[in-house]
Amino acid sequence: MTSNSPPRVLGRGSWAEARRIADVLRKETIGGALLLIGAVVALIWANSPWADRYHAMTAFTVGPHALHLDLPLAMWAADGLLAIFFFVAGLELKREFVAGDLRDPRRAAVPVAAAVGGVLVPALLYSVVNWGGAVQGWAVPTATDIAFALAVLAVIGRHLPSALRTFLLTLAVVDDLLAIVIIAVFYTAHLSLLPLLAAAVPLGLFALLVQRRVRSWWLLLPLAFATWALVHASGVHATVAGVLLAFAVPVLRSTGPGPGLAEHFEHRFRPISAGVAVPVFALMSAGVAVGGLDGLAQAARDPIAVGITLGLVAGKPIGILLATWLVARFTRARLDAGLAWIDVVGLAVLAGIGFTVSLLIGELAFGVGSDADGRVKIAVLAGSLIAAALATIILRTRNRAYRQLYEAEQVDRDRDDVPDVYQR
Repeated sequence: MTSNSPPRVLGRGSWAEARRIADVLRKETIGGALLLIGAVVALIWANSPWADRYHAMTAFTVGPHALHLDLPLAMWAADGLLAIFFFVAGLELKREFVAGDLRDPRRAAVPVAAAVGGVLVPALLYSVVNWGGAVQGWAVPTATDIAFALAVLAVIGRHLPSALRTFLLTLAVVDDLLAIVIIAVFYTAHLSLLPLLAAAVPLGLFALLVQRRVRSWWLLLPLAFATWALVHASGVHATVAGVLLAFAVPVLRSTGPGPGLAEHFEHRFRPISAGVAVPVFALMSAGVAVGGLDGLAQAARDPIAVGITLGLVAGKPIGILLATWLVARFTRARLDAGLAWIDVVGLAVLAGIGFTVSLLIGELAFGVGSDADGRVKIAVLAGSLIAAALATIILRTRNRAYRQLYEAEQVDRDRDDVPDVYQR
């Protein structure tokens, strides 16, 4: 795409970026399957005769008391394991804007605008439903769970064109950044400046070492843990430390071609994030006593649950579609050949799958184990399942077109290992 050509709503991007994103999505799809397994196990366990054992496990306290880190396992999962998740998200975000296709503002405009719209409209719908009530949960329906969404895509089919996969991933990456900003700004109950200022010391040392391309785990991990512990002690949610550490890692190599340190760390930590951190968090957080049909009926009338479900199922797609259309309208952005606006609709509906970050924000807004937190979990699960079902119906109708586009992207007549469509 030349500098004078209009931006693309669903652009294919470069071959290097498409190849990298395909590798990322394969890992996240596996993580999404493990996430679903963890969530199903938690739900079954919490609604079984052994539910008390589930709650005893999540409430089991472990950690050094002297450092005020004697925390329940559920909190270790939310504050500790999700810090790894946000570290990987931060690496991905920085790489996209420094070395990826999003370093071009014209390419970045569409997914960034879509992500912002997908946060504003769900928050507005929730706030309208809960006006004068539990408005502190406004951010719960704003997050997209990329692992869950990719697990759904894996069920729909393996032949999605790269433009759709790229759009979904970049949308989710920006969405993660907005989520961590929301958590840091709006869900910090108390702020202790001394530990927060002290966190700058290990964070600065970590940044100094990684800028010098130091990879020694015995140097970096203690500094990362110290940063995390001090941010946790400050009252700011500890997952913010993961993003700060990620932003300190250089993306580009100091000399010569090849991947930078950020890509090296992402390659090492993404399997831990997708295969361990997020599934264990799902196991620790998704267990809620539904209460049978009566419980579901009560949740269906509860303003918190209604606001969250409405935000995920309607707010997310409306916000993403409206923002995308506005960008296309005022920048003359156009769709890639073979794609249609129904494809944007399908991805926008799929983005209504909120799980990991939605559950985390629900716990921060209402308190772990509270009645409202239980209604949040039911609503997040219900809204995500509805969004998944609707997206499946919409995207399945386009399977034939997707297969043709996918097959065209595999043609390499000159056998140079770069598909011909990326050389035009």
